[in-house]
Amino acid sequence: MKKKNKKKKTTKRKPQLRTNSQDRALREHLVYLLKGGGAHVHFMDALDGFPERNRGALATSLPHTGWQLLEHVRIAQWDILDFSRNPKHVSPGFPEGYWPKTPLPPNDEAWDKSVQAFLSDLQEMIRLVENPKTDLYAKVLRRALGTWPEG
Repeated sequence: MKKKNKKKKTTKRKPQLRTNSQDRALREHLVYLLKGGGAHVHFMDALDGFPERNRGALATSLPHTGWQLLEHVRIAQWDILDFSRNPKHVSPGFPEGYWPKTPLPPNDEAWDKSVQAFLSDLQEMIRLVENPKTDLYAKVLRRALGTWPEG
């Protein structure tokens, strides 16, 4: 007796509807985390009192200097922000595009400029998250792969 091959039915998943209170709760929690809430250290707390003379120094058993870490978080945050708001965004090459070329800042102004750029982009990310028109549930991976319909 021959068995029939049954074609497996696939059902389309219905998009999960979220309430305004769920959406608001998510936005508030993301802003809380972006501002250093939870287990995270606030950005400015980490930099407060950081000695100028140590900005390019390697700490024992750590592979990066303060300058390299500052630039790394600035570049990574900028990349995420621009990717989130610009469908034509192109990320820097990985990993080289996410690290400064030198272990120390070229001058004090470069350090200050990096700190200000990070803080400015952080405020932009917070505004993006707080904006109810921002779809926090968007299929960003498919967009990154070029398989998400524009519109």
